[in-house]
Amino acid sequence: MKCHEVDYELFGDDMQIIEIELDPGETVIAEAGAMNYMEDGISFESKMGDGSKPSGGLFDSLLNVGKRVLTGESIFMTHFTNQGSSKKRVAFAAPYPGKIIPMNMAELGGELVCQKDAFLCAALGTSIEIAFQRKLGVGFFGGEGFILQRLRGDGKAFVHIGGTVIKKELKGETLRVDTGCLAAFTSGITYDIERAGSLKSMVFGGEGLFLATLRGHGTVYLQSLPFSRLANRVLQASSYGGGASKGEGSVLGGLGNVFGDR
Repeated sequence: MKCHEVDYELFGDDMQIIEIELDPGETVIAEAGAMNYMEDGISFESKMGDGSKPSGGLFDSLLNVGKRVLTGESIFMTHFTNQGSSKKRVAFAAPYPGKIIPMNMAELGGELVCQKDAFLCAALGTSIEIAFQRKLGVGFFGGEGFILQRLRGDGKAFVHIGGTVIKKELKGETLRVDTGCLAAFTSGITYDIERAGSLKSMVFGGEGLFLATLRGHGTVYLQSLPFSRLANRVLQASSYGGGASKGEGSVLGGLGNVFGDR
C-alpha cells in the first residue's frame, strides 16, 4: 500500500509538538494517547492495526495485537482522517523531553528499526512491525531486549528520541554505544552486544555491563537521554527524600512549616 503524502510543522524545542496537515481524505496513524489537538473536520477511530494491509483478515489483526502486547504498547492504534473539504491539522505531543525526528522512509530505503517506544505517528500505509532479535546475547543484554520496532513504507514517519539527537553515518566502521542510547538505525546496520571492558570496568565503571556494537553501511540515531535513565534519576531523587515531603527544601515541607506556625 502506497503511503499518504502528509505535510507537517514542528513547534517547540525540548518538549515538541508536531502538526500534521491532512488533505481531504488523507489519514495519519498514531499511538493511542499521542494526540494533542485537532481541527474540526478530522475524525478518529481506534483500530487493531496500522492499516497498511487493508485486505488482512481477522487472523492478521489478532497476530498484530499479540505482537504489540509483547512490546507493552496499546493493542490499538488511532487513525485520524480528514473528512472535510479543505486542509485540516492534527497535532501530536512528545511524551518526555527530546526531539521529534521526521523520517522520509523512501530516502531511508523503506525501512527503519527503532526502540519500541520511539514511534509517534506516520502516514497511513506505514507498517509498524515487531523486530525480534535472534541472538540470545542481544535479547538478554541489549537494552531493548528481543524486541525492537521495524517501520516500513515510502512516506513520512515521525519518531521521538530522548534528549539531544546525534546522527552517525557508518560506512563500514564499527560504533560502540551504551545500550540505552541507541534510538534507531537503518537497514544495512547490524546490531550486537559486547562486554564493557574488563571485569573491573564492568562492575565499577558505571557504564553498564554491556555495550551495543553497530557495524555496516547506514545511519544510526543516538539519544542523550534514554527514558529509562530519566526515570531512574526521578526515582533516586524521590527515594533520597524518604521524608522529602517534610524536608526543609521541599515544597510540601515549606507549606507544612507555614501552616504549622499558625
